Amino acid sequence: MRYIIVGAVAGGASTAARLRRLDENAEILLFEKGEYISYANCGLPYYIGDVIKDRNALFVQTAAAFNKRFNIDVRTQTEVMSINAEEKTIVAKNQITGEEYTENYDKLVLSPGAEPVRPPLPGIMSEGIFTLRNVNDTDYIKKFVQQKEVKKAVVIGAGFIGLEMAENLHELGLQVSVVEMANQVLVPVDYPIAALLQQHIRSKGVELLLNTAVAGFERTDSGLKVQLKNGNVLDADVVILSIGVKPDTKLAINAGLKLGDARGIWVNEFLQTSDPNIYAVGDAIEFTNPITGQSMITYLAGPANKQGRICANNIALGNKHSYHGAINTAIVKVFDMTVATAGTAVKHLKTVGIKHIVSTTHSGSHAGYYPGAKQMSIQIAFSPEDGRLLSAQIAGFDGVDKRIDVLASVIKRNSDINELTEFEHAYAPPYSSAKDPVNIAAFAAENILFDKAKVYYWDEIAILPSDVVLLDVRTQKEVDAGIIPNALHIPVDELRGRIAEIPTGKAVYIYCAAGLRGYLAQRILLQHDFAQVFNLSGGYQLWNVCQKELALLPKN
Repeated sequence: MRYIIVGAVAGGASTAARLRRLDENAEILLFEKGEYISYANCGLPYYIGDVIKDRNALFVQTAAAFNKRFNIDVRTQTEVMSINAEEKTIVAKNQITGEEYTENYDKLVLSPGAEPVRPPLPGIMSEGIFTLRNVNDTDYIKKFVQQKEVKKAVVIGAGFIGLEMAENLHELGLQVSVVEMANQVLVPVDYPIAALLQQHIRSKGVELLLNTAVAGFERTDSGLKVQLKNGNVLDADVVILSIGVKPDTKLAINAGLKLGDARGIWVNEFLQTSDPNIYAVGDAIEFTNPITGQSMITYLAGPANKQGRICANNIALGNKHSYHGAINTAIVKVFDMTVATAGTAVKHLKTVGIKHIVSTTHSGSHAGYYPGAKQMSIQIAFSPEDGRLLSAQIAGFDGVDKRIDVLASVIKRNSDINELTEFEHAYAPPYSSAKDPVNIAAFAAENILFDKAKVYYWDEIAILPSDVVLLDVRTQKEVDAGIIPNALHIPVDELRGRIAEIPTGKAVYIYCAAGLRGYLAQRILLQHDFAQVFNLSGGYQLWNVCQKELALLPKN
């Protein structure tokens, strides 16, 4: 058998290596239009920021080593120009010599990846404006920053890569501004989690310009001018475009392969395209989201690598291994904070009409009496019918990674919050508490699901009817530091003796700092014949952060 694979980074290299392990006698050709194969794409910002000092550490395999170990014909700097699906051939072009030639295949795998979005803005091709997608991009940026005495950087786009670049440029001593068209950073997560991260980013001295669009660029003798649509201008020595990516489907389209609703390469459960002899993996394909049932594209290395293995299994062993899709589990470190997400964000659940309940809790990363505990905020969304977990998002400083992995596993298996209430974690004071933050999140959700607690949310306070009672059950010290306007203050520990101060016959909306004392107050009032009692999910802390961030947004 003769296999040709187009693209040699995550999905393509994984497919090739697995094919060889399954079939020692096959002839395998691996084409890569770039200079390098199998490199750590996610590590590129950290090499620019000198966190990773050895450039060679970015490479999982070199072409020569890959060829030697797996006996695979690796052809770098060779672009596949076209596919003749009927004749089962490809035309390849050596980018160094210009030579074009034809190769035949029995099975073809497409792993072309995605390409950065570079909108046709005035001046966007000016010197000093970069995208970051591969090793060559990294080398250009690092060389430019080192040789041009760069002092000011503007990052366009506040997604995962954009924020990683902002952090790494800041760590190099640059003055950094981040421009984002949306009203928040990290669009895949919901606003409250993003707001927590935004406060942290601002505390580091990075300028965040949200709800702000770029109109164009101008190169002057003194550097770059970044022109904003609101009329303001930012000075920059270097600009990083991190606006997003789109699937590279040119080969697939020209070969007559089917695209899906999300405009990625359509594949079936076996990662087979509309041509049975052509498979596809990675950033260019689309598949059904297991939560929403809608077509989606995932730009993540983890799913691409797993797809490569599944694809090779199906090619070598027959179509027996189904791919069940991805739930977009992702994590990012931004300065000292970590944000992670899995499943479908609440805003997207609303868009597609999936019924859900949201709960936000704040817990320590480990036992509070052991030094160094840091707060983490966990937001989960679950089905009101059966408690099925639909999404999880976490913002914190320590232990975020292991909690999101637990939650992602539950989401992936279509399991529910009941499982999480009994989740058995490894416990010792340096690592967790007897009740892990995951358990706490599940307990709060279970109370809501079983109607032991009713909640309201930070963005509903502004629209509460005027005749309700807003009750603050925090301490006087906390109230002195800040309060939601028009709230009645009764500390929870004094509540039983002061219940007469609360007007009867009215709905009561309670809040505390994080939610726990509010829940305790809620249980007291419900058992003292108050019929409508609600507790603020995420507490004053979440409301306060969101209000501060909303106040900083420009009014368009």
